Amino acid sequence: MGSMSIWHWVIVAVIVMLLFGRGKVSDLMGDVAKGIKAFKKGMAEDETPPANPTVVPPAEPVRTIPHTAETSPGTAIPASHIPAGERKPV
Repeated sequence: MGSMSIWHWVIVAVIVMLLFGRGKVSDLMGDVAKGIKAFKKGMAEDETPPANPTVVPPAEPVRTIPHTAETSPGTAIPASHIPAGERKPV
């Protein structure tokens, strides 16, 4: 009872055809096919390298500020977050 047999699917297909009509279903399938073709074309365009690659000069490197942990008293910092030279033996 739990599985759908071929006859269930045939009945569902007949009901869909009666509700939407043959023209709307074929139009819908045509639109789906056009969408798939457009998707494949877009994927093919992404895979091709650009015809005239331009060399972009490197930007100025990003300067970062070293992280300083500001914790409230009684808050423990995991040892993995403390630099090796700053660790105190327990």
